[in-house]
Amino acid sequence: MEYRQLGNGGPAVSVICLGTMTFGEQNSEAEAFEQLDYAVAHGVNFIDTAELYSIPPREETYGRTEAIIGQWLHARGGREQLVIASKMAGPGPDWIPWIRGGHSRFVRQDMTAAIDGSLRRLRTDYIDLYQLHWPERKTNYFGQLGYSHDSEAPLPQIEQTLEVLADLVKAGKVRQVGLSNETPWGVMQFLQLAQQHGWPRVVSVQNPYSLLNRSFEVGLAEVAHREGTGLLAYSPLGFGVLSGKYLAGARPEGARITRWSHYDRYLNAEAQAATAEYVALARANGLDPAQMALAYVHSRPFLSATIIGATSVGQLASNIASADLTLAPELLEAIEAIHTRHPNPAP
Repeated sequence: MEYRQLGNGGPAVSVICLGTMTFGEQNSEAEAFEQLDYAVAHGVNFIDTAELYSIPPREETYGRTEAIIGQWLHARGGREQLVIASKMAGPGPDWIPWIRGGHSRFVRQDMTAAIDGSLRRLRTDYIDLYQLHWPERKTNYFGQLGYSHDSEAPLPQIEQTLEVLADLVKAGKVRQVGLSNETPWGVMQFLQLAQQHGWPRVVSVQNPYSLLNRSFEVGLAEVAHREGTGLLAYSPLGFGVLSGKYLAGARPEGARITRWSHYDRYLNAEAQAATAEYVALARANGLDPAQMALAYVHSRPFLSATIIGATSVGQLASNIASADLTLAPELLEAIEAIHTRHPNPAP
């Protein structure tokens, strides 16, 4: 297993980060324990979760994933050898009214309640990396392109938010801070204010990145290199699409998109055409398509870790094994050729 530094001076984290949003919905507690045990036994020391999880979000499963991880930590011990990341949900009372009664803004009262809730569920005294799940302001994320400015929208209170995060670090509840679903402007605002006030710097940005969505390379990759804000790549297989299992309209029993058809972000016609080419390329080179797709993400120089999710230990084992796969220069050239024909079909 390869390890990379999280931020400047942060802990060494495995290039494979275990994503856990299936725990409590697609996976039972027993299955989650099995995945966690397997991942740690194979060198994974980085675990990512969020107060919002399980996914899809439901009132009945809010916080369930964190609670399962907390039970596992209590049963297994070894907390100090792990890097645990979690995320505070951003505003969105229209679809998550059950989170603090719709109070999920990045202000002191809501942030304090959020971190205390996560710590309680995780049964730990601190979270290594605490992230803001999505921006509070109106901007383009979750696949939205073409920024549309609203001059009448209230200014984002990033300074106040960062001050609270600094206080959480000072109190020992948080070790490092990160962002998720952010833009270059947002990341630079947090960095500028941190430098101005001597507050903790953002060390990571958890954004989507895969063969179907390389939009991080435009703007954020330069920030990652120059500022030490490495990418934590989520959806590196495009909800499993890049495995090829959904090609030609296939819908495997129990698979995420089979169960929840509205998760179609990576299934538009152009994305399916690109996927077919990537899958054919992998198979022509004797590779598992999912492993090739993951190995490509691992190879990016701006990456800190790739967040993988699985619904079985078999899937998990295959995904973790991708950390040992190095793609030949000729194969990387062939991937670039496909990308040129199908650039970012599923942002």
